Amino acid sequence: MKKIVLIIIFFISMNVIAQNIVDLPFETDTNVNWSTAEKEYYSDIWDTKVITNVSVPRLEVYEADQPNGTSVIVAPGGGLYGLSIESEGRMVAKWLNNHGITAFVLKYRLVPTGTDGIKEITEEGTTNPAKIGERVAPVLPLSIADGHAAITYVRTNANAMKLDPEKIGFMGFSAGGAVTMGVTFNYAKANRPDFIVPVYPWMTVMGEYKVPEDAPPMLVICASDDPLGLARPSTTLYTDWVTSGKNAGMHMYSKGGHGFGMKQQQLASDNWIVQFYAWALTEGLTKPSLN
Repeated sequence: MKKIVLIIIFFISMNVIAQNIVDLPFETDTNVNWSTAEKEYYSDIWDTKVITNVSVPRLEVYEADQPNGTSVIVAPGGGLYGLSIESEGRMVAKWLNNHGITAFVLKYRLVPTGTDGIKEITEEGTTNPAKIGERVAPVLPLSIADGHAAITYVRTNANAMKLDPEKIGFMGFSAGGAVTMGVTFNYAKANRPDFIVPVYPWMTVMGEYKVPEDAPPMLVICASDDPLGLARPSTTLYTDWVTSGKNAGMHMYSKGGHGFGMKQQQLASDNWIVQFYAWALTEGLTKPSLN
């Protein structure tokens, strides 16, 4: 009898997990093929849990206990070779949940790699940086399409999830920031984000861009000492929004480095998500937490 109960509990648990994972529709590209299965593992190189070889885009859904109507799609970074799924994904989602915001962690399509994509991008970054750009080029449009599909899913299901279809944000880190801006530069009415938060966005991979006429409010977050040189293009992005008469804010920390996410470094940048929340309240994009 005890064994049967355990089996029932197991299947109930599996169903709960399945309900929190959403497969997104996508179109294939014959020029991009994956021969290695998607893999989640702890990377000693990055000292965090990562996911590589995403070939099917999915959303991990984190519903707030007391949803206030606001939702945020979170796109982790990782150079498009991987996803820093914890400090730039799940930890962000759980923080947002605690403040009444429903979160969706986006597992967008990545560069096909071997079993350790993090090792590959690290080695290529040292020996052949140009190769990274070559491998990313055909995949980034697919990742951006996954971002649009995520927005469409949330907006389509907003009423059922007690969400406001006009308060859907998109927050992306590093390569996820490139996805965020790609989504923003190419949206249609159905998949327009209502606000965006590019966090140390990888703008150098985007090429030339034009600020949309109906550009959403934007909060840029970065650190001046970003070792990948992302501070200057982040400030340019902010300036372009302001010059175009669009709503923009920015937090540029003197120290923080790259990839700080939800890591605690005993620096002012540790509080970036609190300042995002204050900005969202100021702009009327969310409501005060009841917690």
